[in-house]
Amino acid sequence: MSERTNVSNIGVGANYRTYKIDNSTITFDRDEENGSAQVGLAVTFSAADTVELTADADPVVGKLIKVEADNKATVQTEGTMTLPGGDGATLTLNAPIVGDLGADSAKGYVRAANSAQAAELLACRGRIENAGTATAVVVTL
Repeated sequence: MSERTNVSNIGVGANYRTYKIDNSTITFDRDEENGSAQVGLAVTFSAADTVELTADADPVVGKLIKVEADNKATVQTEGTMTLPGGDGATLTLNAPIVGDLGADSAKGYVRAANSAQAAELLACRGRIENAGTATAVVVTL
């Protein structure tokens, strides 16, 4: 019998969708891996079929995976993934998430929803499964 010492569910249940980018908080750059320096950050909707990086308390649509030259993006919208925790964010195991800001008010981060804020309870989604590494919080949407 083998012994399993590590657990990882990253990618389990993953679904991906294509959206337009806002071309402001998310931009295409052919010199960046997967087409953008913003790949790996959390996104929300800015307009119909268009995503931008999350700000504080925004609903989280998913994780930016790839940006193409035609200003279209691949976003992981479901399943288990890692997203970066915000600057000083509360990251509570089992808590649903909302958007947050990173260092220097950078967009695209997440934190646990504040249960005392009705608007956040309406916007929150998923759950935090592992907050051991704040730069790679394991969440399931």
